[in-house]
Parts: sequence; structure tokens; C-alpha cells
Amino acid sequence: MSDQKNFWAENVKFLRQRKKLSQEAMAESLHISRSKLNAHENGHTVNPPVEDLFRLSAFFRISIDSLLKVKLAQLGELKLRELEAGNDVYMSGGKIRVLAITVDRQDRENVEYVPVKAKAGYRAGYSDPEFIATLPRYSFPDLPRNGSFRMFPITGDSMLPVTPGSDVLARYIQDWTGIKAGTLCIVVLDGDQDMVFKKLSVQGEQVLLESLNPQYAPYTVAAEQILEVWQFERLVSKDTPEKATGLEELKEMILDLKMQLRRS
Repeated sequence: MSDQKNFWAENVKFLRQRKKLSQEAMAESLHISRSKLNAHENGHTVNPPVEDLFRLSAFFRISIDSLLKVKLAQLGELKLRELEAGNDVYMSGGKIRVLAITVDRQDRENVEYVPVKAKAGYRAGYSDPEFIATLPRYSFPDLPRNGSFRMFPITGDSMLPVTPGSDVLARYIQDWTGIKAGTLCIVVLDGDQDMVFKKLSVQGEQVLLESLNPQYAPYTVAAEQILEVWQFERLVSKDTPEKATGLEELKEMILDLKMQLRRS
């Protein structure tokens, strides 16, 4: 049995309130009873009739898949306007940064782990709830409840002192255009490019990506090539996920490495 959550009820209520409509006014516009709309919003309609799925999808200008599978309240106003303008990944196939998540039995978000063997598939399935549901999951009780987190493996030596084989726990950034220059991030790129762990600086339509290891030259990518950005939260031991290295400890490691390079 899948543990992918159905967001239909909370999405219908959220979108109605966003339009500043009462249940009575919206029900009248949809030509349904107020009690039927109330049942949708309170999760009393376990299997919404097909005609209601189509009716509300047309009313909100958002696809049925998104109404069912995406927690719309997390997207932000700009992304919601994109959805309403027809830029829905499920409706039109367009590229849009919609975050798919999984939850545990207490309705808390999991921390999905993207193993090395799944990295290539992640670029194709990052917005597909069914793909995300196949990823391994961890729980970190000390993480803030108001964020979405994911864990990624680090390969190569471009980010030394972060050693290959380390795992980075990172927070999802919905709008990364205003992120502070030099912020450590996991950046998921489209096409044949890889997901990378770099210092990120937005420079207009270009994004500068820099390694911690000075032997690797910085480079730029077009902003439109970025699928997702996850801001560094901590390093995590693969054997014991609770044992972590935070940003301050990582800064100390970087300073130690710089001092060693100066002495060499």
C-alpha cells in the first residue's frame, strides 16, 4: 500500500480561501451543494466523483494530478500563478519546480535519500510523487517542521574537505533567486548535467557555481538549466544519520584546509 499522501481536501480548502470565497459562494459557482463542497474540504469524500475532479480542476485552472498529489500551500504565490497560467507540469508537460514529498504515519514529512544509483533518474523524476515514493527515507526529529529536507551523496573531490561518500542533508529552496552569494547548495541541473554540491551565487540570468577545492575552477550555468536548489543544512554520517556536521563545523574544516594549503 502506497504512503503517498492525497492532498485533495486541503488543496480545495486552501484554493477556495486564497480566492477569498465562502463555501456558499464557491458551491454556487460550481453548481454543487454547500454540504458537498464541505465534504470535499474536510476529507469526507474518500473517492471524489470524476465529474467533481474535472469541475474543480477547471475552476482552479490546476490539473487533477496536482490537486491530488502536490501540497499547493507550500508553493508560494509566484508558483501558484504559474500553475494558474497553464504552466502545470502535469497538465502541459512544461518544466516547473514543483516539490513532491512523502509523509510518515504521523503526517510528518520524510527526509528522502537520493542514492548514487538514483541520481540520473532523479533529474527525470524529481517532480513525480511516484518516483519520490521509491526513495529511501530517514527521520530527523530535530529538523524544523516548516521546511522540506532531502539527503544527497557527495562524489568526487571538488568539495574537499567534504570527502567523497559523505551525505549532505539540505533544505529545499523554493525561490533561490535572492539567495546569499556563496551559499552552499545542492543544485539539480537538467539535461546531461549532474546534480552538484557547490557554492551558489546568482548573477542575473547566470548562476556561478564554485568548488571548495581550489584546484577546480568556478563555472556558470544558465538559470533556466536549474531544476532544484537545496541549501546545505549539515553533513550526515552514512552509518549513523543522527551524527551530523553543521555549517559552523564545516567552516572550521574549510579554514583548516586553507591553512594546510598555505603551509604546503
